[in-house]
Amino acid sequence: MNEEQGTMNASQTPKQRGFTLIELLVVVTIIGLLAGLAIVNVKFAQRKAREAALMDNLATMRKAIDNFYADKQRYPSDLNELVPNYMRRIPRDPITKQIDWEVVMDDPLAAGMGESGEPIPAETDPEAVTQPGITDVKSVAVGMTLDNVPYNEL
Repeated sequence: MNEEQGTMNASQTPKQRGFTLIELLVVVTIIGLLAGLAIVNVKFAQRKAREAALMDNLATMRKAIDNFYADKQRYPSDLNELVPNYMRRIPRDPITKQIDWEVVMDDPLAAGMGESGEPIPAETDPEAVTQPGITDVKSVAVGMTLDNVPYNEL
């Protein structure tokens, strides 16, 4: 081997391998952007899951109220009347995390009147027509869903 080929001059530098500072900054920036997007999506996924649970709870309670009415020909006077025959328990509002539902009561006297103001004859139990009862439930949560619908209008 030739002596010139085996040794390096001081002016020659070996080829260095690695990443430049700019390449590293680009990679770190991309990773940061992706992490930021993932955090935002997780936040909205949790809220969307709570809203879906709220709509499911409302649908379940409304169905239980309808089944109660179909069986007894009157609406329940309290949500606890639905337990245990129509529901295992009254669910918590997933938004407020409390058992604090707004109940909508019917007005049996106004509903039992005809256009002329005379009472409509009851085909069911006469006591059932005069007792007020819960016809609907709503959430008491303040705010809007991701679809811009107020929670109390679901």
